[in-house]
Amino acid sequence: MSGKPGKALLRQLLLRGQGKGRLWAALVALFIGNTLLLLSVLIWWNFNDLLYGKGKEEGVGNTYLIIGKKVTNNNMGLRGATLFTQEDIDSVTMAPQVQAVGAITSNHFPVYAMMGGSMGFSTDLPLESVPDSFLDSKPSDWNWQPGSKDLPVIMSSQFLDLYNYVFAPSQGLPQLSESSVKSLALNVKAGPADMAETFTAHVVGFSDRIGSVMVPQSFIDYGNKKYGNTGNNTLPSQLILKTKDPSDIKFTSFIERKQYSTNSQNLRWSKIRAIVEVVAGATGILAVLLMGIGTLVFVLFIELTIAKAQQSLILLKEIGYSPVYLIGFMVRRFVPMVTIVVLLSGSMAAVVQVWAADKAKVQGLTLHAFPGYPVWTALAVSAGILLLLVVRSISRAIRMR
Repeated sequence: MSGKPGKALLRQLLLRGQGKGRLWAALVALFIGNTLLLLSVLIWWNFNDLLYGKGKEEGVGNTYLIIGKKVTNNNMGLRGATLFTQEDIDSVTMAPQVQAVGAITSNHFPVYAMMGGSMGFSTDLPLESVPDSFLDSKPSDWNWQPGSKDLPVIMSSQFLDLYNYVFAPSQGLPQLSESSVKSLALNVKAGPADMAETFTAHVVGFSDRIGSVMVPQSFIDYGNKKYGNTGNNTLPSQLILKTKDPSDIKFTSFIERKQYSTNSQNLRWSKIRAIVEVVAGATGILAVLLMGIGTLVFVLFIELTIAKAQQSLILLKEIGYSPVYLIGFMVRRFVPMVTIVVLLSGSMAAVVQVWAADKAKVQGLTLHAFPGYPVWTALAVSAGILLLLVVRSISRAIRMR
């Protein structure tokens, strides 16, 4: 019964009543639904990889934020109203997504910078310091001890851009590269005029993270202790945070509830995240609906085909064909169709990921060139459910005849 004549007879008796239009409609619905399901997982996986992917210390996730208390009409001019108390710092440390908190310490003593020659200028110079762990990179000569006249400085990259593209052209001064700035020396006077000390400052690095002029913590502590006004409150007015996911709704709600200010660009991912979640969720729901409809139509098509062949099934059983053999014959007919649909959906997801990785590279983002395990897990689960439903429907329909 297993030779070619037997199979030809089975095809003629069991499959002659197929409606190819309904079959193709079911397969197309299954393909679209399965592809949309994979795309929704792909969107979710890519976004989370951008946030939490290994090696993305300076990527979308693990963002460093600088926060301060908002200046309002109510607290404007109130002494200490915008300073962070220890209680405030403890609260921020316990906030959702916050991994580390550092105080930004500013100078409470006069600092005056001067440069001679063709680039001669002089200006008051506000200084800040942060814990070394919050620096973009720590230069090898990033240290200062009392008594030393050499002062290392890390300058914000924004300051150099402001000089090169705004100040220098308007004043007829030469533009400077980072290496040329590092070769220059500044005379820095610290302290009141009658007892000021003079230091030679050298720019040893640039920061994209902190928009100020930074010096080692030891120098700020030394100046504040020696020259600072003892009446000034030395509590920090700004904190720097290392956050795992600044787009988390609980974190952004905490910032808003506490009325803390930060660079809105640093929280831009909260809006993007909300959009991604809506898109991925809506796509997933649509995918499940289409897959449900496609699976229902496909299963009904199989059951209808078997129902039309009821007399043939009875005859085949009477002449010796077992239900198991007949079930196996129908499974070999319909399961490959589902398998092809699943493979095509997986191929489509892979093509979309390659395209997305190329587009992301143009925007300075890094995505994997191939879908990750969540996508293939979703594909395996959907394929398993589809195959299980098809085999069960064939088995039930044949055994009932």
